[in-house]
Amino acid sequence: METILEIQNLKCGGCAYTITKKLTELVGIKNITVDTNSNSININSTNEKALEEAKTLLYKLGYPVQGGNNSFGTKAKSFVSCAIGKIEKS
Repeated sequence: METILEIQNLKCGGCAYTITKKLTELVGIKNITVDTNSNSININSTNEKALEEAKTLLYKLGYPVQGGNNSFGTKAKSFVSCAIGKIEKS
């Protein structure tokens, strides 16, 4: 099923790279498109369980779904994920 998730803390291509890389590792998730302009991710999941795992992983990386808990710690995680993405992308 195709789903568009609006997420928080998405800043740039480094963030997008990390998100795409990590979500691709999940079973049941494919065709990931990250749009930094709209702060959204378009993903295809095979079932609801896979979609929930994707949301949990996004939170752990520092990119909670819009309306979710976005504490200082979560924001800090997004900066780390972003930096890692920039390094690995180059």
